[in-house]
Amino acid sequence: DLGRNDVGRMASIATVQVEKPLHIERYSHVMHLVSDVRGKIKPEKNSFDLLRACFPAGTVSGAPKIRAMELIGRLEPDRRAIYAGAVGYFDFTGNMDTCIAIRTMVVFPKEVHLQVGAGIVFDSDPSKEYQECLNKAKGGLAALGMTLEKRTRK
Repeated sequence: DLGRNDVGRMASIATVQVEKPLHIERYSHVMHLVSDVRGKIKPEKNSFDLLRACFPAGTVSGAPKIRAMELIGRLEPDRRAIYAGAVGYFDFTGNMDTCIAIRTMVVFPKEVHLQVGAGIVFDSDPSKEYQECLNKAKGGLAALGMTLEKRTRK
C-alpha cells in the first residue's frame, strides 16, 4: 500500500496497477512478501520528479512518512547513509531503473558497514523482529566469510 501510494502521486489517473500482488521472493537468508507496483508517469513529470517524490520509500520509512522520518532521525543511533537510499541509473531517453539499497555493504579500508532493519508495526513481536534483522545480516556476513556470534540482549 505504501509503494502504491508513492507511485500514485506521480502517475496518471487510473494507471497504477499492482502486478503479482503478495508473491514470495526467496533469498539465501530471508524471504520477502512482494507486490510489484507500476504506473504511467504524468506527462508533465519526468523520471527525476518520480525519484524525488518516491524517496525515501514509504516501505522503509513507515507511515505517516514525514512523522516516521522524524522518529527515525531522533531514535536511530546511526545515520542511514546509503541504506534505504537508491541505486540505479537514468538514461538519455528519460528511462530510469532503481532499487532500494537494503542489506548493502559499504566497505572502507579497515571496516565494513552493513545495516539491516525490519518492518515494525503495531503488533510486532520485538524478539522476532530482532531475529529477522540477524537473519538479514547473515547473508552479507557470509559474503565476507564471517558469522554472527551468539549474543544476548541486556
